[in-house]
Amino acid sequence: MAGTTGMQDISAIRKAVESHVRQNTAGLPGQIVLTVGAIDPRLQLPACNLPEVFLPTGSRLWGNTTVGVRCSSATPWTIYVPVSVKIMAQIAVAARPLSAGQTIGQADVLLQDGDLSQQPSSVILDPAQIIGKTLVGGAASGQAFRSDMLRTPQVIQQGQTVKLMAKGNGFQVSSEGKALANANLGQVVPVRTQSGQVINGIARENGTVEVNF
Repeated sequence: MAGTTGMQDISAIRKAVESHVRQNTAGLPGQIVLTVGAIDPRLQLPACNLPEVFLPTGSRLWGNTTVGVRCSSATPWTIYVPVSVKIMAQIAVAARPLSAGQTIGQADVLLQDGDLSQQPSSVILDPAQIIGKTLVGGAASGQAFRSDMLRTPQVIQQGQTVKLMAKGNGFQVSSEGKALANANLGQVVPVRTQSGQVINGIARENGTVEVNF
């Protein structure tokens, strides 16, 4: 990376920064759109055979950030290069205005291209994580869904008579019991059987509690 005049080749620094960022963002979802900011061509740095690219403390390769390059030769130097990292992916958004308490169906969700670096970490990409859940608050048309906007619907009420489905290796038995607590879909709920025994099962739809043996 050393220039022929004994000064550092600035274009080589840019290439090293780009290579470092691409290697360290390869596992992120979506398509990476990388822009390495300009380095002042008038910058006079002593040539360095093994410059080190590093991420400054508190920075991350996400959105508008900064990457450091340093040389530990006899004449050490450190510079910081601005970098823009966009992560383009399909984001699940509301297909139309939705009301608080509404259970979300397939027609309520669209996939839309967006930059994940401009979204909160709780943004949802997979519609399967949304459909069947209930909105805590309303959502505007085109608004990205976040995990904190959703709750799993309640399917069991305390005191409700439920259908117990006991499953084991090669058998399945059904009976009735009384739920001892409210439960959302997929939650564990205690049920008192007709014999008075209390067992725990998984709350399912249609007043069913699944018990696995």
